[in-house]
Amino acid sequence: MNLLLLGPDDFVGPGHVRLTDRRLRHLIEVHRSEAGATLRVGQLDGQMGEGRILRLDDRLAELDVRFDHDPPAKLPLTVVLALPRPKMLRRVLQTIASMGVARLVLINSYRVEKSFWQTPFLAPEAIREQLILGLEQARDTRLPEVILEKRFKPFVEDRLPGLIAGTRALVGHPGDFPPCPRGVDGAVSLAIGPEGGWIPYEVDKLVEAGMAPVQLGERILRVETAVTALIARLF
Repeated sequence: MNLLLLGPDDFVGPGHVRLTDRRLRHLIEVHRSEAGATLRVGQLDGQMGEGRILRLDDRLAELDVRFDHDPPAKLPLTVVLALPRPKMLRRVLQTIASMGVARLVLINSYRVEKSFWQTPFLAPEAIREQLILGLEQARDTRLPEVILEKRFKPFVEDRLPGLIAGTRALVGHPGDFPPCPRGVDGAVSLAIGPEGGWIPYEVDKLVEAGMAPVQLGERILRVETAVTALIARLF
């Protein structure tokens, strides 16, 4: 935790915060903080600043906090991602938040097992928890927007064209396609497939919607690796 991220429920008064949850344990066991110490703080979806610990024991932490500067700018990037398996989903959500992605759309695909959509990790509070962990790691405060689309064809035909309008729209897929561009300027929409990749029908539908296929080379990467590699290459 490189940033102590604070929500509205943490404030017990103007500029005064009280913590009793996992962040308290982190301050004690990882940071080994003491009363009087200062640390970086951020207000969820708001500014960043500094906090001073007034009290710290096994029951609670109290801090005075002030906010005086903005977090890093979000990437002008929408990631359209075939829903990963549940254990991988948690890591991907953290990565998306850490790397500054503005919007994530989780969609269905032929190779996405139906059971994946039943995971409790897709509950709003579970998604939020993983995003916050990613923000804390990267010293950011602004949550990405996360959208769930359970039906591939209606989403790609009806909503995707409007979502990618005005952006450089790319679909990552192994094959005889141009290399993924580097250091792109401007807004980008990026579609990444499931384990095993998109099926040909899905690639065709994404292309019809206005996306251009690109590849990262001959190696086949895990979804979580492909997400990181593609975003890093683009920006």
